[in-house]
Amino acid sequence: MSRRRNIRIAVFGAAGFSLAVGMGTFAWAAPSDGAVTAAKPTVVLVNGAWSNSAGWSGVIKRLQADGYPVTAPPTGLRGLAEDSAYLASYLKTIQGPVILAGQSYGGSVITDAATGNTNVKALVYISAFAPDTGESAVQLATMYPGSHITTDPNAPVPTALTAVPYTQPDGTSAVDLYAKADQYHDLLLSGRLNNNTAAELAAAQSPIAFQALGQPSTTPAWKTIPSWYLVSDDDHLIPPAAESYMATRAHSHTTEADTPHAAQITNPGLVTHLIEQAANTTTVTTN
Repeated sequence: MSRRRNIRIAVFGAAGFSLAVGMGTFAWAAPSDGAVTAAKPTVVLVNGAWSNSAGWSGVIKRLQADGYPVTAPPTGLRGLAEDSAYLASYLKTIQGPVILAGQSYGGSVITDAATGNTNVKALVYISAFAPDTGESAVQLATMYPGSHITTDPNAPVPTALTAVPYTQPDGTSAVDLYAKADQYHDLLLSGRLNNNTAAELAAAQSPIAFQALGQPSTTPAWKTIPSWYLVSDDDHLIPPAAESYMATRAHSHTTEADTPHAAQITNPGLVTHLIEQAANTTTVTTN
Protein backbone atom coordinates (compact mmCIF):
# COMPACT_ATOMS: atom_id res chain seq x y z
CA MET A 1 0.00 0.00 0.00
CA SER A 2 1.34 3.41 -0.90
CA ARG A 3 2.13 6.05 1.66
CA ARG A 4 -0.55 8.35 0.15
CA ARG A 5 -3.19 5.65 0.58
CA ASN A 6 -2.10 5.08 4.16
CA ILE A 7 -2.58 8.77 4.86
CA ARG A 8 -6.06 8.73 3.34
CA ILE A 9 -7.05 5.77 5.45
CA ALA A 10 -5.69 7.44 8.57
CA VAL A 11 -7.61 10.63 7.86
CA PHE A 12 -10.81 8.74 7.15
CA GLY A 13 -10.36 6.75 10.34
CA ALA A 14 -9.84 9.89 12.39
CA ALA A 15 -12.87 11.54 10.80
CA GLY A 16 -14.99 8.48 11.42
CA PHE A 17 -13.85 8.33 15.02
CA SER A 18 -14.68 12.02 15.53
CA LEU A 19 -18.10 11.57 13.95
CA ALA A 20 -18.82 8.57 16.14
CA VAL A 21 -17.75 10.44 19.25
CA GLY A 22 -19.81 13.46 18.23
CA MET A 23 -22.91 11.35 17.61
CA GLY A 24 -22.38 9.53 20.86
CA THR A 25 -22.08 12.79 22.73
CA PHE A 26 -25.19 14.15 21.04
CA ALA A 27 -27.18 11.04 21.92
CA TRP A 28 -25.99 11.24 25.50
CA ALA A 29 -26.89 14.93 25.80
CA ALA A 30 -30.39 14.67 24.34
CA PRO A 31 -33.04 14.86 27.09
CA SER A 32 -34.93 11.62 27.60
CA ASP A 33 -38.28 13.26 28.38
CA GLY A 34 -38.64 14.97 24.99
CA ALA A 35 -38.29 18.51 26.36
CA VAL A 36 -36.77 21.06 24.00
CA THR A 37 -35.35 24.34 25.24
CA ALA A 38 -36.74 27.31 23.33
CA ALA A 39 -34.30 29.29 21.20
CA LYS A 40 -33.21 32.61 22.64
CA PRO A 41 -35.43 35.49 21.58
CA THR A 42 -34.24 38.21 19.24
CA VAL A 43 -33.38 41.41 21.07
CA VAL A 44 -34.34 44.60 19.22
CA LEU A 45 -32.72 47.80 20.52
CA VAL A 46 -34.26 51.21 19.78
CA ASN A 47 -32.31 54.42 20.29
CA GLY A 48 -33.72 57.78 21.31
CA ALA A 49 -32.93 61.40 20.55
CA TRP A 50 -29.37 62.73 20.45
CA SER A 51 -28.01 59.21 20.20
CA ASN A 52 -27.96 56.53 17.49
CA SER A 53 -27.78 52.76 17.08
CA ALA A 54 -24.02 52.80 17.76
CA GLY A 55 -24.77 53.85 21.33
CA TRP A 56 -25.90 50.27 21.97
CA SER A 57 -22.52 48.78 20.96
CA GLY A 58 -21.50 47.77 24.48
CA VAL A 59 -24.86 46.08 25.04
CA ILE A 60 -24.79 44.40 21.63
CA LYS A 61 -21.37 42.86 22.26
CA ARG A 62 -22.48 41.41 25.58
CA LEU A 63 -25.77 40.04 24.28
CA GLN A 64 -24.09 38.45 21.27
CA ALA A 65 -21.45 36.88 23.53
CA ASP A 66 -24.31 35.32 25.49
CA GLY A 67 -25.84 33.88 22.34
CA TYR A 68 -28.67 36.31 21.66
CA PRO A 69 -29.60 37.40 18.14
CA VAL A 70 -29.50 41.22 18.27
CA THR A 71 -30.51 44.03 15.95
CA ALA A 72 -30.57 47.80 16.42
CA PRO A 73 -32.51 49.44 13.57
CA PRO A 74 -32.04 53.22 13.44
CA THR A 75 -34.85 55.41 14.75
CA GLY A 76 -35.87 58.10 12.26
CA LEU A 77 -36.68 60.64 15.00
CA ARG A 78 -39.10 62.37 12.59
CA GLY A 79 -42.35 61.87 14.50
CA LEU A 80 -43.83 59.36 16.91
CA ALA A 81 -46.48 58.10 14.49
CA GLU A 82 -43.93 57.69 11.69
CA ASP A 83 -41.20 56.20 13.87
CA SER A 84 -43.48 53.69 15.58
CA ALA A 85 -45.12 52.66 12.29
CA TYR A 86 -41.71 51.93 10.80
CA LEU A 87 -40.64 49.88 13.84
CA ALA A 88 -43.94 47.98 13.82
CA SER A 89 -43.30 47.01 10.19
CA TYR A 90 -39.71 46.06 10.97
CA LEU A 91 -40.80 43.80 13.83
CA LYS A 92 -43.06 41.86 11.47
CA THR A 93 -39.98 40.68 9.56
CA ILE A 94 -38.60 38.90 12.64
CA GLN A 95 -39.67 35.32 13.24
CA GLY A 96 -40.05 34.05 16.79
CA PRO A 97 -40.11 35.82 20.15
CA VAL A 98 -38.76 39.35 20.52
CA ILE A 99 -37.48 41.33 23.48
CA LEU A 100 -37.92 45.02 22.63
CA ALA A 101 -35.81 47.62 24.41
CA GLY A 102 -36.01 51.39 24.04
CA GLN A 103 -33.97 54.22 25.50
CA SER A 104 -35.25 57.78 26.04
CA TYR A 105 -37.65 58.71 23.19
CA GLY A 106 -37.15 55.16 21.96
CA GLY A 107 -39.40 54.15 24.85
CA SER A 108 -42.29 56.06 23.28
CA VAL A 109 -41.57 54.35 19.97
CA ILE A 110 -41.64 50.80 21.38
CA THR A 111 -44.75 51.62 23.41
CA ASP A 112 -46.76 52.29 20.25
CA ALA A 113 -44.97 49.89 17.86
CA ALA A 114 -45.41 46.71 19.93
CA THR A 115 -49.16 47.01 20.47
CA GLY A 116 -50.90 43.99 18.99
CA ASN A 117 -47.68 42.14 18.12
CA THR A 118 -47.86 38.76 19.86
CA ASN A 119 -44.20 38.01 19.11
CA VAL A 120 -43.04 40.78 21.45
CA LYS A 121 -42.71 39.04 24.81
CA ALA A 122 -41.23 41.86 26.89
CA LEU A 123 -40.62 45.60 26.80
CA VAL A 124 -37.49 47.02 28.41
CA TYR A 125 -37.32 50.74 29.17
CA ILE A 126 -33.89 52.29 29.72
CA SER A 127 -34.27 55.80 31.20
CA ALA A 128 -37.18 56.02 28.80
CA PHE A 129 -40.61 57.42 28.17
CA ALA A 130 -43.46 54.96 28.70
CA PRO A 131 -46.44 57.11 27.73
CA ASP A 132 -50.12 56.38 28.15
CA THR A 133 -52.71 57.21 25.51
CA GLY A 134 -52.56 60.89 24.58
CA GLU A 135 -49.31 61.65 26.41
CA SER A 136 -46.23 63.14 24.75
CA ALA A 137 -42.54 63.06 25.61
CA VAL A 138 -42.57 66.79 26.44
CA GLN A 139 -45.52 66.33 28.77
CA LEU A 140 -43.84 63.51 30.68
CA ALA A 141 -40.44 65.25 30.84
CA THR A 142 -41.93 68.34 32.41
CA MET A 143 -44.38 66.79 34.85
CA TYR A 144 -41.70 66.73 37.59
CA PRO A 145 -38.87 69.19 38.27
CA GLY A 146 -35.27 68.11 37.83
CA SER A 147 -34.52 68.15 34.11
CA HIS A 148 -31.42 70.11 33.03
CA ILE A 149 -32.73 70.51 29.51
CA THR A 150 -33.94 74.06 30.06
CA THR A 151 -33.36 76.97 32.40
CA ASP A 152 -36.24 78.99 30.93
CA PRO A 153 -39.60 77.19 30.94
CA ASN A 154 -41.10 79.87 28.69
CA ALA A 155 -38.47 79.55 25.95
CA PRO A 156 -39.85 78.16 22.65
CA VAL A 157 -36.75 75.96 22.36
CA PRO A 158 -35.01 74.62 25.49
CA THR A 159 -31.77 76.45 26.12
CA ALA A 160 -29.76 73.21 26.08
CA LEU A 161 -30.80 72.57 22.49
CA THR A 162 -30.01 74.15 19.13
CA ALA A 163 -32.83 74.55 16.60
CA VAL A 164 -31.95 73.86 12.95
CA PRO A 165 -34.73 74.74 10.47
CA TYR A 166 -35.01 72.65 7.30
CA THR A 167 -37.36 72.23 4.34
CA GLN A 168 -39.34 69.01 4.02
CA PRO A 169 -39.96 67.25 0.69
CA ASP A 170 -43.44 68.80 0.44
CA GLY A 171 -41.99 72.29 0.79
CA THR A 172 -43.12 72.93 4.35
CA SER A 173 -40.70 74.01 7.05
CA ALA A 174 -39.67 71.93 10.05
CA VAL A 175 -37.11 72.12 12.85
CA ASP A 176 -34.51 69.65 14.05
CA LEU A 177 -33.26 69.84 17.62
CA TYR A 178 -29.62 69.10 18.50
CA ALA A 179 -28.19 68.92 22.01
CA LYS A 180 -25.60 71.67 22.33
CA ALA A 181 -22.07 70.26 22.31
CA ASP A 182 -21.09 72.07 25.51
CA GLN A 183 -24.10 70.63 27.37
CA TYR A 184 -24.18 67.13 25.90
CA HIS A 185 -21.84 65.74 28.55
CA ASP A 186 -24.15 66.90 31.33
CA LEU A 187 -27.50 66.14 29.71
CA LEU A 188 -26.95 62.61 28.49
CA LEU A 189 -23.95 61.40 30.47
CA SER A 190 -24.22 63.35 33.75
CA GLY A 191 -20.50 64.07 33.52
CA ARG A 192 -19.60 60.37 33.22
CA LEU A 193 -16.93 59.20 30.78
CA ASN A 194 -14.13 61.49 29.66
CA ASN A 195 -14.49 64.77 27.81
CA ASN A 196 -13.09 63.42 24.54
CA THR A 197 -15.58 60.56 24.43
CA ALA A 198 -18.45 62.90 25.25
CA ALA A 199 -17.35 65.25 22.48
CA GLU A 200 -17.29 62.38 19.97
CA LEU A 201 -20.78 61.29 20.96
CA ALA A 202 -22.05 64.87 20.69
CA ALA A 203 -20.56 65.20 17.21
CA ALA A 204 -22.24 61.99 16.00
CA GLN A 205 -25.64 62.58 17.61
CA SER A 206 -28.86 62.15 15.66
CA PRO A 207 -31.23 65.13 16.02
CA ILE A 208 -34.94 64.81 16.66
CA ALA A 209 -37.67 66.73 14.87
CA PHE A 210 -39.31 69.29 17.14
CA GLN A 211 -42.75 67.86 16.36
CA ALA A 212 -41.80 64.36 17.51
CA LEU A 213 -41.47 65.36 21.14
CA GLY A 214 -44.97 66.80 21.23
CA GLN A 215 -46.88 64.09 19.39
CA PRO A 216 -49.26 62.02 21.57
CA SER A 217 -48.96 58.29 22.05
CA THR A 218 -51.70 55.90 21.01
CA THR A 219 -52.51 52.56 22.67
CA PRO A 220 -49.65 51.59 25.02
CA ALA A 221 -48.19 48.12 24.66
CA TRP A 222 -47.17 48.01 28.32
CA LYS A 223 -50.80 47.43 29.26
CA THR A 224 -50.67 43.95 27.70
CA ILE A 225 -46.95 43.09 27.50
CA PRO A 226 -44.72 42.58 30.59
CA SER A 227 -42.19 45.34 31.06
CA TRP A 228 -38.88 46.00 32.77
CA TYR A 229 -37.64 49.49 33.62
CA LEU A 230 -34.29 51.01 34.54
CA VAL A 231 -34.84 54.15 36.61
CA SER A 232 -31.69 56.25 36.35
CA ASP A 233 -31.26 58.21 39.56
CA ASP A 234 -28.70 60.54 37.96
CA ASP A 235 -30.73 61.30 34.84
CA HIS A 236 -30.42 64.98 33.88
CA LEU A 237 -32.89 64.83 31.02
CA ILE A 238 -35.92 62.89 32.28
CA PRO A 239 -36.46 63.52 36.00
CA PRO A 240 -36.01 60.27 37.96
CA ALA A 241 -39.36 60.95 39.64
CA ALA A 242 -41.04 60.84 36.24
CA GLU A 243 -39.29 57.56 35.42
CA SER A 244 -40.42 56.03 38.71
CA TYR A 245 -43.97 57.22 38.02
CA MET A 246 -44.02 55.63 34.57
CA ALA A 247 -42.46 52.39 35.81
CA THR A 248 -44.97 52.08 38.64
CA ARG A 249 -47.91 52.86 36.39
CA ALA A 250 -46.82 50.20 33.90
CA HIS A 251 -46.32 47.65 36.72
CA SER A 252 -42.78 47.20 35.43
CA HIS A 253 -40.11 45.04 37.04
CA THR A 254 -38.04 48.00 38.17
CA THR A 255 -34.32 48.41 38.74
CA GLU A 256 -33.12 51.69 40.22
CA ALA A 257 -29.46 52.61 39.79
CA ASP A 258 -27.02 55.52 39.93
CA THR A 259 -26.90 55.86 36.17
CA PRO A 260 -27.23 58.81 33.74
CA HIS A 261 -29.74 59.22 30.92
CA ALA A 262 -27.60 57.31 28.41
CA ALA A 263 -27.11 54.30 30.69
CA GLN A 264 -26.70 52.00 27.70
CA ILE A 265 -23.42 53.82 26.97
CA THR A 266 -22.04 54.28 30.48
CA ASN A 267 -23.36 51.07 32.07
CA PRO A 268 -23.80 48.48 29.30
CA GLY A 269 -23.37 45.55 31.70
CA LEU A 270 -26.28 46.67 33.87
CA VAL A 271 -28.49 47.29 30.85
CA THR A 272 -27.59 43.90 29.37
CA HIS A 273 -28.46 42.19 32.65
CA LEU A 274 -31.91 43.81 32.70
CA ILE A 275 -32.60 42.78 29.10
CA GLU A 276 -31.50 39.20 29.77
CA GLN A 277 -33.62 39.14 32.91
CA ALA A 278 -36.64 40.03 30.76
CA ALA A 279 -35.66 37.38 28.22
CA ASN A 280 -35.16 34.65 30.82
CA THR A 281 -38.44 35.43 32.52
CA THR A 282 -40.50 35.37 29.36
CA THR A 283 -38.77 32.47 27.57
CA VAL A 284 -40.50 29.10 28.03
CA THR A 285 -39.60 25.53 27.16
CA THR A 286 -41.76 23.46 24.87
CA ASN A 287 -42.37 19.74 24.76
